[in-house]
Amino acid sequence: MSKKVILAYSGGLDTSFCIQYLTVEKGMEVHAVTVNTGGFSEDDLQKMEAKAYLLGAKTFKAVDAVRDFYDNCIKYLIFGNVLRNQTYPLSVSAERMFQALEVVKYARIVGAKSVAHGSTGAGNDQVRFDLVFNTLGDDLEIITPIRDLRLSRQAEIEYLQQKGFSLNWEKAKYSINKGIWGTSVGGQETLTSDKPLPESAYPSQLEQKKPSVIQLHFKNGELKGIDNQSFAHPVEAIEALEKLASPYAIGRDIHVGDTIIGIKGRVGFEAPAALISIKAHHLLEKHILTKWQAYWKEQLSNWYGMLLHEAQFLDPVMRNIETFLTDTQQNVTGTVHVKLLPYRFELQGIDSQYDLMNAKFGSYGEMNNAWSGEDVKGFTKILGNQQRIHQFVNQLKANT
Repeated sequence: MSKKVILAYSGGLDTSFCIQYLTVEKGMEVHAVTVNTGGFSEDDLQKMEAKAYLLGAKTFKAVDAVRDFYDNCIKYLIFGNVLRNQTYPLSVSAERMFQALEVVKYARIVGAKSVAHGSTGAGNDQVRFDLVFNTLGDDLEIITPIRDLRLSRQAEIEYLQQKGFSLNWEKAKYSINKGIWGTSVGGQETLTSDKPLPESAYPSQLEQKKPSVIQLHFKNGELKGIDNQSFAHPVEAIEALEKLASPYAIGRDIHVGDTIIGIKGRVGFEAPAALISIKAHHLLEKHILTKWQAYWKEQLSNWYGMLLHEAQFLDPVMRNIETFLTDTQQNVTGTVHVKLLPYRFELQGIDSQYDLMNAKFGSYGEMNNAWSGEDVKGFTKILGNQQRIHQFVNQLKANT
C-alpha cells in the first residue's frame, strides 16, 4: 500500500511539482488540501481541483478558513494597526499559520502520518509550516521536495514539461499568493535590491481614474459598514472594500525585511483593503484613545506583528496581547472618510461620539474653555522643575 501524504496545495508551480514528484518518484498517495484564506472563487477552486487530479493527486479537499482567519487573527492585526517595518500588512505570514493548522487537522481526520509543503529553503514559510506541524502534528513526517532538492522555478517547469504537463507555466515566473488580507508577488525582480516589479506583475490593473469618497463605519474597532451598507460579518466588509479599491490599483508596495532564518527578504504585494482598513482604523484611534493607551498599544502591537511573522502564533503570549488589544477597542466606534484615487488613498477625517477633540474643552491653537492662562503658568513651572534643578546642579558643579 502506498504511503499517504497530506499536501498543503496552493495550485501554484511549487505544489503542482510536489504532486507529480511525490506520486511518480516516491510512489506516495497524495491527498491535496487547499485552505482558502480568501481570494479563491468557486471557479478558482474547481480549476485547482481539476489540476490536482490531472497531476496525480488521489483526492482533493478545499477548506474554507476565511472567517476563522479573520476572527482569530486579522481582527487583531486591525486592532493593532500592524504593519511589518511600517509597510507590510502580514498578508502571507498571517495566513500561512492558519493553512498549516487546517492541514494538521485534516491529517488527523484521515489518519495520515506524513504531511508535505512546497516551501523553498530560503524563506519564512518553511519555518511556519514546520513549526505548526511539529507542535501539533504528533510526530508527523514532514516532506519538502522543493527545499530538499534545492530546485529553481525553471527546473520545476522543465520537470513538469518533461512529464507532459504544459499548463502555461510561463505565467509561473511570478509567485502569486492571494488571500483576503492581500496578495504577495515574488519574481526575479524581488531577488534584487534595485529592480521594481513591472505593472503587469500585479494582479489588479488601473481601471478607475475618477476619484471617489467612501465612508468606513467601525464598531468596537471592527469594520462593519461602507457608505450606506452594513455587513453581517467584517469579512464581507473587507471583501467589499477590496472591490471598491482594487480598480484604483491601490495598495501596492515592496516590503524589505528580516526573515526568520536571518537573511534579508524582498517581496512585492498588493493589499488595498488591508492598508485602507489599518490606516482608517489608526486615524479613528488617534481621535479616541488617550495618549498612554495609544503608546502602550503601539508597543504591544509591534511585538504581536513580529511574533506572528516569525511563526509564534501558538505561543500563549499572543492570547495575552489579543486580550489587551480587544480591551482598547471599547470606544473605537465611528466613521472614517476616505478618498480613493489612482494608486493611492487619502484619509479625510472622522466622525465619532467618542472623539476626544471635543470643542467644549477648547481647540488646538485656539482659546481654551477648561483652564486659564494662570493655570498654564503654574503647570509649566512645575513641569519644568526637575529640568531647572538639573541645570542648576550641573552649572554649580562646572563652576567648582
